[in-house]
Amino acid sequence: MNILLIPDKFKGSLTAEKVIESLSTGILRNHSDAKIFSVLASDGGDGFLDAINKYNPLEKISEDTLDPLGRKINTYYLFDAKNGTAYIELAKASGIELLTNEELDVMETSTAGTGIQIKHALAKGAKKIVIGLGGSATNDGGTGMADILGYRFLDFYGNDLTPCGRNLERIAKILINDDSLIWADTEFIAVNDVTNPLYGEEGAAHVYAKQKGANSEEIESLDAGLRHLATIVQKTMGIDIAKVPGTGAAGGTGYGLKSFFNAQFINGIDFLFQLAGIPELLERESIDYIITGEGKLDQQTLHGKLIKGVMDIANQHGIPLIAICGISEVDIKVLKNKGLKDVLEIHDPAKTIKYSMDNASGLIENTIFKYFSSL
Repeated sequence: MNILLIPDKFKGSLTAEKVIESLSTGILRNHSDAKIFSVLASDGGDGFLDAINKYNPLEKISEDTLDPLGRKINTYYLFDAKNGTAYIELAKASGIELLTNEELDVMETSTAGTGIQIKHALAKGAKKIVIGLGGSATNDGGTGMADILGYRFLDFYGNDLTPCGRNLERIAKILINDDSLIWADTEFIAVNDVTNPLYGEEGAAHVYAKQKGANSEEIESLDAGLRHLATIVQKTMGIDIAKVPGTGAAGGTGYGLKSFFNAQFINGIDFLFQLAGIPELLERESIDYIITGEGKLDQQTLHGKLIKGVMDIANQHGIPLIAICGISEVDIKVLKNKGLKDVLEIHDPAKTIKYSMDNASGLIENTIFKYFSSL
């Protein structure tokens, strides 16, 4: 029996590597002859650089930047000097995991820290910037990043605005400082699997802002701000892309990258599968099952997260796909209609969520052991 493991992390409990380890142990307990293949994947969010570095070890460049609330931090990106390519994970400087629950304030957070990383990479000679989107704490439409790289966002009176979610509705004019466009000859690539548009019911604010600390009133304000930004960009720059799938990624950073830097969107799963040699593996080996998973299956799962990408691969090759999760908020019938053979939840409703999170490794191992024991 040949099994391919492509799980995401169980947020707050286990890294993707640990999930792979637990799944492997459970399978081998009753199928010791099973041949297990695994992929450390990422949809462009947390773990993007780890996945790249596993398959293509590159130089880690450490530098000082800002977190989503503007506080000084030190983080890193990967640099391929031979090809002049920098790989940046937006979550390293603009990620939700950099903030405590009490600090979440999507009205004030900014992607400026990611902009500083890009600027640093350009100074090193990068001619291509590959940015993994996901896991952001922001909803600024990428304006914080753009501000660092030569754009100015002015209010009705001509004053410079601090780019953040709260100020999107106040933008009256966008200026480009031609003297500081050090990125003018640079190719930008946004790696992302999210298919949301910039605004609307399926947009950045309505789908993702709640988990970043926004209440209902703030979600409406942020959505209106993103609509307004799109109007000003269209008026100022003649660019109308707000409905393009993926522009809603990372609080609208996908929109900012495409509007301000002419970024190309590429599918995160395809990007990393190519890097890991998965197409060749699927041609070379006869895979009986693919197992994926994450901590919680929800509506976002169906909007292009890692599992959606794995579903597409499994369906293309006619391979049964199993998803293991902490808990599912999506009707199992809906998930099966999307291509899943089975969904396995490790959470016991008789116990607390904390128990499941604290014991996720053993629960994953036992759940997959029981599943394959019944086959």
